[in-house]
Amino acid sequence: MVAISNEPLRSLYVHVPFCAHKCEYCAFYSAPPSGDIVNRYIAALVREFELVAHDLKPRTIFFGGGTPSMLNMRQWELILTELDRFNLLGAAEWTVECNPATVSADKAKLLRDFGVNRISMGVQSLDERLLERLGRIHSRAQVFKSYDILRAAGFDNVNIDLMFAIPTQTMEIWRATLAEAASLDSEHLSCYEVIYEEDTPLYAQLKAGEFDVDEDLACAMYDELTAFAGERNYQQYEVANFAKHKGTAASDIPDRACRHNVNYWRGGSYHGVGPSATGYVRGVRTKNWANTQIYCEQLEKGVRAIESREELPPRRRAGETAAFGLRMNSGWPYADFREATGFDLRTEWPREMDSLIARGWAQETQNQFKLSERGLRFADSAAEMFL
Repeated sequence: MVAISNEPLRSLYVHVPFCAHKCEYCAFYSAPPSGDIVNRYIAALVREFELVAHDLKPRTIFFGGGTPSMLNMRQWELILTELDRFNLLGAAEWTVECNPATVSADKAKLLRDFGVNRISMGVQSLDERLLERLGRIHSRAQVFKSYDILRAAGFDNVNIDLMFAIPTQTMEIWRATLAEAASLDSEHLSCYEVIYEEDTPLYAQLKAGEFDVDEDLACAMYDELTAFAGERNYQQYEVANFAKHKGTAASDIPDRACRHNVNYWRGGSYHGVGPSATGYVRGVRTKNWANTQIYCEQLEKGVRAIESREELPPRRRAGETAAFGLRMNSGWPYADFREATGFDLRTEWPREMDSLIARGWAQETQNQFKLSERGLRFADSAAEMFL
């Protein structure tokens, strides 16, 4: 068993729960802002920063949502100033998610001045009809304009989020989107297949028979993505993530990989703050209330807004770590897995490993176990075997 460290945590996730419009596919907790709720949220968030600051020396920070870039200049100034007050600035990688419709030169400069050095821009598509189909509030023109604003503000690490297997999306449209996205020459691409989550409009439309899912086309689009990324010098390091590698020495994890997400996939600890945010602290998983009103009320009382806590038994926790790590192209070097969990992958899950190898979904060497190219396409199914 791995000894639990009392060292301050190195990763912080911040959830901003506001969106101008809920996208058709989105199952994350978010809602349009109304009344004074944004200012109440920020005051509560600052209080939560204060409650966790003693246990943080962040190397990575990630502001997700929702749409963090919806916050106005005054609201961002308050958040950033308070982070400074609690000695939480200076992360080696600090990401903020942005919608292309809510990027401005002043906001980009403010973020960069305080140390934000990575932007993840939710593009999803560069086809106007598909943007409307997804319920996105931005246009394709705004993508290119916002990208230029970010570059002018000094951001040299930008991720572009794309989606494929969107209803009515053809292979021709997908290829055109990839080509246009590559012309931007961003440092990172995240490309996700549409998932039909319950309680989303897209799921309701699917169940109502308004369209069918074409699994063969989705697989072909994924193959097109991986081939295209390789040709454009993007190195795949996780099922849906591709990054540039500027270094001279080869590495399983390219130097423009999202280090914050790598920490998740490798089973690392992190604090999560904001409504609905999850945290993983020394083997205990927490989840904040997915309700901004309740979140604010709890913090206004001076307590964390945690709805649930779960402490997994060591072996189950190791299985979860195995499952997440197998999403990465490098899989699990056995020594790394033992160091992270205290367990040996080969002695604890031999049948699961043999089953994946027999299907052609995984490969084993003397030092490492990882999913094959085909296995990565079915990473979720492979992961379930270890959970």
